[in-house]
Amino acid sequence: MSHLQRALRWIALFAIVVLAAPAWAQPAANSQELAQQQQQRRIDQPGNNAPVWREVRSGRAQSTLVPGPEIGVLVLSSGQTWRALHGGPIPLYGGGLLIVVVLAIAAYFLLRGTIELHGKPTGRLIQRFGSFDRIAHWSTALTFCIMAVSGLVILFGKMVLLPVTGHTLFSWLAALSKNVHNFVGLLFILSLLATIVAFIRDNLPQAADFKWIATAGGLFGGREAPSGRFNAGEKGWFWIGVVFLGIAMGVTGVILLFPNFDQPRTTMQIANIVHDIAAVLFIALGLGHIYMGTIGMRGAYQAMRTGFVDETWAKEHHELWYDDVKSGKVQARTQDAVLPDMQRQH
Repeated sequence: MSHLQRALRWIALFAIVVLAAPAWAQPAANSQELAQQQQQRRIDQPGNNAPVWREVRSGRAQSTLVPGPEIGVLVLSSGQTWRALHGGPIPLYGGGLLIVVVLAIAAYFLLRGTIELHGKPTGRLIQRFGSFDRIAHWSTALTFCIMAVSGLVILFGKMVLLPVTGHTLFSWLAALSKNVHNFVGLLFILSLLATIVAFIRDNLPQAADFKWIATAGGLFGGREAPSGRFNAGEKGWFWIGVVFLGIAMGVTGVILLFPNFDQPRTTMQIANIVHDIAAVLFIALGLGHIYMGTIGMRGAYQAMRTGFVDETWAKEHHELWYDDVKSGKVQARTQDAVLPDMQRQH
């Protein structure tokens, strides 16, 4: 190799080093500058990790070996919003609503008592609910009670039960409630759909519903306005409670129950909030429905238990439906017998 070639090689090497030096030195300079800034911040603002958490909560995905949506994001800002709602307004206002509903029902019962029949039972019975109707209703009612109790433990347990039971007992109760809620939830959804299929035709709005609403269904005195198979109050419970809130709980419940559908955490958080709100409202409306279907109205429980009601009960509470049955417009089984419970309680 000639001296000229060697000289040219050294010149080229020197040029590479000179040109690349700023690029090599910049990261080191930046790292040194950031280190100095962090060290100075520890002195001026001890405990201030704002830059670190600003990067963590920026929402920018980092690198991870675990696949899935939002896996690369360490902390979601929406999670803090969910935590604030789930631990604050929802249990506070939801619990307050349930307490108000229970007190209102108790006050109404003390003032009004059980709504009795004005006439004497005839002993001639009309079938109000068939076998499928009652199976759908009672399966929904049973699973609803299980879901309500377990759900209330999950939502209010830390604030209400934990201070009383202690951590050990509450941990067992919470775990049991969670598993029962998950498995019974699917049965509740199926029962709810069966109930919708069974009763949707007779819950369509009619002109007579406005008269029933105008008189408040006779709940505060006077006779009940004529109605079809279901009155406006029952229709309101069906459409608002069973259909709207029930479907909202079912859809959000499935989203929460199967996170392996690859939905992002933001979707899970929104579903949880909607699920909690819908469940509290459903329970509040359900308490009124349970009251009227048991001790609130004489003969209502027997109607769903046996499927039959006395003609007097049918005429006083659902006169338009009674007229349709008597005229043959609506087919319903009739029989001559006396419901022992109704006869004994009247």
